[in-house]
Amino acid sequence: MKIPPSIQHWRKKITQALTGRLGQSRRPIHNPTNCSPTPIHRILIIRPNHRLGNTLLITPIVAEMQQLFPTATVDLFVKGGIASEVFREYPQVDRIMALPKKHFKALGTYLWTWIRLRMRSYDLVINSVSHSSSGRLATAWARGTYKWYGDRNDSLQALRTQLIPHMAHGLVMDFRTFWTPQTLFMTPRPLPLMDLKLSAAEKAVGKAILSTLVPTGRKTIALFTFATGAKCYPPEWWIPFYQRLQTEFPEYNFIEILPAENVSQIDFAAPTLYSKSIREMAAVIANCSLFLGADSGVMHLASAALTPTVGLFQVTDPALYGPYGNHSFAADTRVMTTASLLEQMRQTLLLIER
Repeated sequence: MKIPPSIQHWRKKITQALTGRLGQSRRPIHNPTNCSPTPIHRILIIRPNHRLGNTLLITPIVAEMQQLFPTATVDLFVKGGIASEVFREYPQVDRIMALPKKHFKALGTYLWTWIRLRMRSYDLVINSVSHSSSGRLATAWARGTYKWYGDRNDSLQALRTQLIPHMAHGLVMDFRTFWTPQTLFMTPRPLPLMDLKLSAAEKAVGKAILSTLVPTGRKTIALFTFATGAKCYPPEWWIPFYQRLQTEFPEYNFIEILPAENVSQIDFAAPTLYSKSIREMAAVIANCSLFLGADSGVMHLASAALTPTVGLFQVTDPALYGPYGNHSFAADTRVMTTASLLEQMRQTLLLIER
């Protein structure tokens, strides 16, 4: 039985109110009169959310742990099975504890996962989203010497927002300013990209699959025309836009990556790829010159495949959730014209081909 949205809304509000002040962050205090800080060997990162995009958005904080603590292992407390695929090629990721997507249908697994969380102690526990009720509960329940609940330093908030608005980068920068408060005023290290860490073998398979879809003599632009709810552009937008793409970029192949729902907003006009493997999808996208799609998990997947990605936004904030790195950009179609979008795509492709 599906819970009505109104009940879900109020349930979320109530649990956030109950857990909002739960727990207190602890970090090492470097003081000559105290004992030396506990060395960091075992880390727990908490993100109990099953969505692909939200899981990919924590790949930069996992990469940050490798940079800061290269000998440490990382455990993940998540939800659903997607994290095992996302972090398959992360050697520092040791144990993934995954809550079932539907708690009451797998109550035994749900309870056992919470018990497993308590069975190992950590040097550092990180809650990746401060307003997540289950995240704060898990952070409080986990055994850890140092803990960060994801809360931001209010005195630095205005400056932080100006510098790093993006969700993934903001998480990394917030942790840096928690762990070493003077970080914000120092010359920053480069911030990690979202990265699926596709292997050479995976990319080779993706290239072979792509060659079965389109001629190999031309470069390819990948499209993903679906998204959830109001983020999804209708066929009335996509069909004329796709026709315009074909006119503006006649030297490129086009393919469409299909969603799990197996629907197409361009009426299957382009060669299509339907795959239940996110790594296979990413490997095909990695062999494309450009990816274009609305704000979705697959958009983040393309970005994590390190392919130049154009994200289309009409609901969510592109500064927070837009693709970044590798000449990627977010197009806010509420203010950007089709002509401007096509021109920026053209300039991006010229940069890539130099």
